[in-house]
Order: sequence, then structure tokens, then C-alpha cells
Amino acid sequence: MRPIQMTASATPLYAPGRSTFRLGVAWLLMCAALALHVTDEALTGFLAVYNPTVLAMPAKLGFWPMPTFEFREWLTGLVIGILLLSALSPFAFRNARSIRPVFYFCAVVTGLLNALGHTIAAILGHTVAAVRFPRPAPGFYSSPVLLIASIYLLVQLRRTRPRTSYDVSSEV
Repeated sequence: MRPIQMTASATPLYAPGRSTFRLGVAWLLMCAALALHVTDEALTGFLAVYNPTVLAMPAKLGFWPMPTFEFREWLTGLVIGILLLSALSPFAFRNARSIRPVFYFCAVVTGLLNALGHTIAAILGHTVAAVRFPRPAPGFYSSPVLLIASIYLLVQLRRTRPRTSYDVSSEV
């Protein structure tokens, strides 16, 4: 009688792949780029441009829902926000489907549009006509890093997107 060999064939609930790891790294890089950007803004006087712009916008548009800030509350809020975003990194390393909209929002709004906004303001030398500043705009120096991090995150989100039944059937 031949002995029965038993092998462990239990499939782990989570088997990280290389692309999932890259998504997690992209998310951590995005968080680091945001931290660098907030530091840049704090050191270059961002609120001296932001607050007057927010106050001038209702006259220009009729309504503008953005608040003005004191330095301490602004910086504290951003530090807490970045820490909370960093705490989402385990979800990025697992490619959690439910949290992906947050990653897209951060990549597009907090990264891409924010970096482009600082760059355009630096080129123009003003935000609205009444709010001018010496060039470059506050927060401009870190904008390229923020832009690259957001593009890299978008690329990794695209590469790790969940497959749909349409994707599977189209390969057959």
C-alpha cells in the first residue's frame, strides 16, 4: 500500500502581487508629496495669497464656499488630513475596491489640479486681479513633485483596476 502524501494547498486570502505593491507605494508617495507640498506652502506664505483670494471670489462669482484660515488651524488640519490619508495605505497595498474612489479623488483634485493651480498662478503672478504676489507662487516649488506623484498614482490605479465580466469575456 502506497502512503498518502498530504500537501498544504490552502490558498491565502490575500496574495499580494507586484502591481498591488506598486499601488501601495504610489499611495505612500502621494502622501509624502502632499506633506512636502504643505511644508512648501507653509514656508512660502501660502495663506497670504489664499485668504485674500477667498475673500475676493464672492465679488467676482457671487458665491464662493471656501473658508479663510489662521495659520495654526490650517496647518493642523492639513497635518491631520495627511496622517489620515497615510493611514489608508494598507487599503492601497490590498487594492481594496471600496477605497479606490478616495485614491482617484486625491490623485486628481489634491494632486493634479492643485499642482497645476500653483503652476498657473506662478506663471500669471496672481490668483484674481486684486491678489498679486511676487513670483513664484507659494507652493510652486513642490508642485512638480505633487504632479509626478499624482500621475504615478493614476497610472497604478489604472493598472490595478478590478476586472469586470466584460473584461474577462472579451479575452475569450
